[in-house]
Amino acid sequence: MVRTAGAGTSPGVPGGPTLAVVAREAGVSVPTASKVVNGREDVAPETRRRVTEALDRLGYVRRPRFDATKPTRLIDLVVHSLDSSWSGAVLHGVEEAAYDADLDVVVSAALSRTRAGRPQRGWLDKLTARGSAGVLFNLAELTASQYAWLEQHRIPFVMIDPVVEPPPEVVSVGAANWQGGVTATQHLLELGHERIAVIAGPRRRMCSSARVAGYRSALASAGIAYRSEYLHHGDFDESVARRRMDELLALPMPPTAVFVCSDRMALGVYQALTERGLRVPCDVSVVGFDDLPESRWTTPALTTVRQPLGEMAATALRLLVRMMDGEHPEGTRTELSTRLVPRASTAPPPG
Repeated sequence: MVRTAGAGTSPGVPGGPTLAVVAREAGVSVPTASKVVNGREDVAPETRRRVTEALDRLGYVRRPRFDATKPTRLIDLVVHSLDSSWSGAVLHGVEEAAYDADLDVVVSAALSRTRAGRPQRGWLDKLTARGSAGVLFNLAELTASQYAWLEQHRIPFVMIDPVVEPPPEVVSVGAANWQGGVTATQHLLELGHERIAVIAGPRRRMCSSARVAGYRSALASAGIAYRSEYLHHGDFDESVARRRMDELLALPMPPTAVFVCSDRMALGVYQALTERGLRVPCDVSVVGFDDLPESRWTTPALTTVRQPLGEMAATALRLLVRMMDGEHPEGTRTELSTRLVPRASTAPPPG
């Protein structure tokens, strides 16, 4: 059945402005205004800006491409990358929760850069075009204009392990990273280590700074002075972690144990130690973070802090479903607990 809207009203919202009114307000043609509303890329930046401002001023709400009497069953999952077991664990958690909720999921890689003051062309402009009811962002860093874009289009979203601290009103799910840092360091302290180094992720990453803070808190509680030369930052890449471990081994008093803030970086630490003829854990104990499959496959198997990636993803999806139903969670930050998984890479310090 074809439905028509009354003159001057939006076909999607009774009493709202039509696209023709928006086009007249912005000084463009109706087809051009339609391209902006539907996420088309062949629109000049200045024209897009004028149309977007007119949409905001007039309170235009885009007509959905689906039957308005039926809730849409499509959401987007925007991940940092698709080439890691980290992303695989998140995908698995979303997949299971989406099945339970009878949702379809579109997966795409994150694009956080902007062009001409608006979200870069790609997935973001296509969200409304395909009728997505909500978005999960995993390890994505959104700009102020992207947050505004989502708000303008009234698309609910949840952040999974955000890169930096999101605005206070944004709903996010993460792990108890500070407690994980405490747990990893306490484990090494209990084995008798005092010269404990840490190889962290990027300084500005929220999870990395929390893990380092937990490490420092555990040292302080044990009465052991923090040594700045024992703190090195990487970028969650194994080749950089290998170089950072080389730098630690070159110190006059190298550490007997190292807390590495990701399992992937721990692989680089293993490589650096092997190249020096050192053994794990006989010469140096190593603790990782994440509990990815790689942590069990290494030799020796890696002691690590497990963060529940699948559970984090599933929790985020369930929160998103509530928001799609018009609810808003009482708290905007949900943290799931971490726990130590002891394996064969830690032992008392050498005699």
